[in-house]
Amino acid sequence: MIQDIKKIALVTGSSRGLGKNTALALVKKEVDVIVTYRSSEAEANNVVSEIADIGGKAVALQLDTSNTKTFDNFVERFEQSLQDTWQTGQFDFLINNAGIGINAPFIETTEEDFDRLFNIQVKGVFFLSQKLLPLIKDEGRIVNISSGLARFSLPGYAAYASAKGAVEVLTRYMAKELGQRQIRVNVLAPGAIETDFAGGVVRDTEEINNFIASQTALGRVGVPDDIGGAIATLLSEENRWINGQRIEVSGGMFL
Repeated sequence: MIQDIKKIALVTGSSRGLGKNTALALVKKEVDVIVTYRSSEAEANNVVSEIADIGGKAVALQLDTSNTKTFDNFVERFEQSLQDTWQTGQFDFLINNAGIGINAPFIETTEEDFDRLFNIQVKGVFFLSQKLLPLIKDEGRIVNISSGLARFSLPGYAAYASAKGAVEVLTRYMAKELGQRQIRVNVLAPGAIETDFAGGVVRDTEEINNFIASQTALGRVGVPDDIGGAIATLLSEENRWINGQRIEVSGGMFL
């Protein structure tokens, strides 16, 4: 009997936080994972070990999504890893998760901060996806990550939310233009989540945590498992007809 070939996902920025949670959630649904990290090789290797412990297969590759000049080299290493580990030249799912958070009032946001945000959240997503298109299978999936802050507004996130808004528009265009290959492209927008993102401000600041919980229909702040599982479910075959959509996963924040 011929065994089904496992699907393979690339999750950028998956050495910690929501990216790590997404990688583990995918493995539980029988998807193998390429983990990427910018500087935390040890953390990335720990994720690979955790994936092996639950019966999956993974490799970790260094990737700086803020520097498009490194993408050609990354794609070469990525393609070699596909051949070495899975004996294939293609993969199924791309999750553009890598990102940073900068909290600064509009009047105090520097051009350096603005460029750093847009290089990672927009330019990196645009050109990394473009470079990887020859390796993505027809009928594959791409999930870009936005934020609830692209819908509602909180002081201090003008640049960050603007970048995420750009990703949401980009997602619709990608879905439109890649549809001829039956590649589905959606954008998932988490609400406030208890992680180390932006210095762990939501997780570690009781006042902020309580405020967000009071403004969320389900009465609490999100946790990583709320997001990783949602992404893994979105990539299931049952959701193959969802395309070009913004899906907010926030528990009903600021309704």
